[in-house]
Amino acid sequence: MESSTQSTTPRPHQAARPAQPLTGSIAVPGDKSISHRALMFGALAVGRTRISGLLEGEDVLRTATAMRALGAEIVRDGADWIVSGRGIGGLTEPADVLDMGNSGTAARLLAGILATHDFYSVMTGDASLRKRPMLRVIEPLRTTGAEFYAREGGRLPLTIRGAHDALPINYRLPVASAQVKSAILLAGLNAPGITIVEEPEPTRDHSENMLKHFGATIEVTAAGHGRVIRLTGQPELRGADVTVPGDPSSAAFPLAAALLVPGSSVTVTGVGLNPLRTGLFTTLREMGASLIVQNERIEGGESVGDIVASGTELRAVDVPARRAPSMIDEYPILAVLCAAAQGTSRLRGLHELRVKESDRLAATAAMLRVNGVHVEIEDDDLVIHGTGKIPGGGHVETHMDHRLAMSALVLGQVTQAPVTIDDARFIDTSFPGFLRLMRGLGAKLEAA
Repeated sequence: MESSTQSTTPRPHQAARPAQPLTGSIAVPGDKSISHRALMFGALAVGRTRISGLLEGEDVLRTATAMRALGAEIVRDGADWIVSGRGIGGLTEPADVLDMGNSGTAARLLAGILATHDFYSVMTGDASLRKRPMLRVIEPLRTTGAEFYAREGGRLPLTIRGAHDALPINYRLPVASAQVKSAILLAGLNAPGITIVEEPEPTRDHSENMLKHFGATIEVTAAGHGRVIRLTGQPELRGADVTVPGDPSSAAFPLAAALLVPGSSVTVTGVGLNPLRTGLFTTLREMGASLIVQNERIEGGESVGDIVASGTELRAVDVPARRAPSMIDEYPILAVLCAAAQGTSRLRGLHELRVKESDRLAATAAMLRVNGVHVEIEDDDLVIHGTGKIPGGGHVETHMDHRLAMSALVLGQVTQAPVTIDDARFIDTSFPGFLRLMRGLGAKLEAA
């Protein structure tokens, strides 16, 4: 699959209780965060990078197309992808606008690369991405000497005039954000001197791991509750093979379904277990979930394992705000699990959900309310009153948000009446084959 285009016709789907427990062993698509970065770092390296297990979803394919437009050679070779890079500072001015589709990760990380390349470029995206704020990356990247021109609020389309003589960045993140951190590090690659990023809480460290893997000089030290990252600019990155583990954010959906449907047992193989990505699994164990990790191993510098989930009666949980960076994409599906648990759950410190593909905090609450769950938003906390029984019967507006769509379809596996979503098209941005895979486990999903 070298390119992807989405139909403009909505594809509503309905989910209902399956007749039998969910069973089976599956593999989920490759980690989206690592896939984006593998393509970008491969394009910035000298020589050839072979990527195994790349997520071939719409978001990642947009990154591949953008890096080709900047001069890298990227081809599919059987099940793998081969990137022939241009080296640090070797990318070339694109001939056309770079369309990042629905991918906020791709847009924000690419802004970092473009900021320190001395040429003109323009990025845009789909209707959802054009609503998402970019100021959080624009402001630190301007200190390199780059010029940015955007719509009100720093929204796409975004014009970038890369710095002629780029300066390194020294920046303390106001909020924990792996995307902003990574954008700064990518900019720092093509700036002389030391780029320094201080983060208040540790966020996913795939960029740091991959920089080391490709040969950069990078130092990570603890600082209070957070970390300080120092990157030496203008290294010669060398092409390096990358094995992409299964995405824990994608694994969350079949694992959650197995926990919810009584008698189920589902194994998801080869899931990434980076400790800065496993907040959901910690939370599920606090809820009493039957979740077992088997065959834990290291692949491509990342911890990987097979996870077995079995049907469990869950209890309510209070999730601290400090855990949010390690599970920021998993809150919609966690909210579904909390709705099915006994007692009142509080998910704290979810301000970052307001700037995802949708206002994910409001949309998650709406998904539950329309299906009969008592939910409250108190400042940045989501409070869910679980009863163990969910009426269902609601029609969920997904707002072009793939994770919201998948969460609602999992919810429908345990509601008393079926749940309908307005559109399943956007699921392919992160989890191509989701509907087929879930049906294979026994889930009841069909076009509405």
